[in-house]
Amino acid sequence: MTKSTVRKFGSLQNSETGDLPGWVVVEGKPTMTTTVQHTTADGKVLSGTWQATPGTYHATYTDYEFVHLISGRIVITQDGGHPVEVGPGDAFVVEANFKGTWKIVEPVTKHFVVAVGS
Repeated sequence: MTKSTVRKFGSLQNSETGDLPGWVVVEGKPTMTTTVQHTTADGKVLSGTWQATPGTYHATYTDYEFVHLISGRIVITQDGGHPVEVGPGDAFVVEANFKGTWKIVEPVTKHFVVAVGS
């Protein structure tokens, strides 16, 4: 039998609520929920869905992330950099060495792909 090489994301099950490592609340009372919906056999790539409520986090990234924003609005500002606003339908990447703020302006749902150890 051939192993399936295509996986469709289903409902959000086995979600984890709580701030991700390297994410610190700096304004408001935002909450986040992360659902890892697929991990490669070698554990080097994770993908899934992330949701957050309004507020601001200071985030420190150790891994590369690709994001497709499904809903909501975020203003992302690298430390010492210029703000970048993203909204529904936008796709973007965050490099592994990113340090800065994620201001969640409207409740957010995003799909993500993280390359671990990149």
